[in-house]
Amino acid sequence: MNWLRTSSFFSIAAVLAFTTVIWYGAAVYLNSDVLIDKYDRKKIEWNFSKLVEDSWAMKRPVMPAPHQIMLDMKKSIFDYKISSKRSLVYHGWVTISSTLVGFAMGAVLGILLAVGIVHVSTLNKSVLPWIIASQTIPILAIAPMVIVVLGAIGVTGLLPKAIISAYLCFFPIAIGMVKGLRSPDPMHLDLMKTYNASKSQTFYKLRWPTSTPFLFASFKVSIAISLVGAIVGELPAGARAGLGARLLTGSYYGQTVQIWSALFVASIIAGSFVYLMTVMENRVQKRMGVQA
Repeated sequence: MNWLRTSSFFSIAAVLAFTTVIWYGAAVYLNSDVLIDKYDRKKIEWNFSKLVEDSWAMKRPVMPAPHQIMLDMKKSIFDYKISSKRSLVYHGWVTISSTLVGFAMGAVLGILLAVGIVHVSTLNKSVLPWIIASQTIPILAIAPMVIVVLGAIGVTGLLPKAIISAYLCFFPIAIGMVKGLRSPDPMHLDLMKTYNASKSQTFYKLRWPTSTPFLFASFKVSIAISLVGAIVGELPAGARAGLGARLLTGSYYGQTVQIWSALFVASIIAGSFVYLMTVMENRVQKRMGVQA
């Protein structure tokens, strides 16, 4: 049993169990006012046991119990065809498509900006402040503008949502890469000059390898932010597909269980993306000799 006490499995299980207990208690507390009012209006006799049971079985609860969310996820993922618009797999894939395209666009833009900022002093003084200032504008204010403007010129579907994702995720990549490309020891840079290495050789042989830890750290943040951007991009568009559309539909009809199911699926997708980035980081760094 000692391995359980020291392993991360035990820590995760303990936190999960504690959170579940708190969640069930919160469901009873938040749903109780609605149920008590219902009991009083219909003159139904009740006790605490009945209140707890009914709190965990409401069709439209203020706070759904964990088992209600799990049952809805099972139904939405496994009981419907993947092509069905009731399937969370279908909606999840729509959002994942926008996320990946937006992340790819943001990664390319962020890396190019970082390379330019590090190697061109004019860009460092002129572009970097604007990159930082761009992130002060709330995405909820930009998303409708992007959707409307692109829709007016006939650009709809995946691309507007991908642009919103790219807008959110390019910033941490650009800043992380600037830090990474500037991270080589000055002595190593001087050594490259001693070897008469060109700027491109210095970049590929020194700057790029040393920047990979910063790059993947930025990727882990950016891929999760890109998912948020894709979901936000689906909200003002009145989209009929995607996790954002699922959230919007649930809020319209008071389907809180549906809302929480979509949120859980989004968190699972984000966690999977971050884990995938961790696996890629380990393989790339071992291949490049950065990590033993």
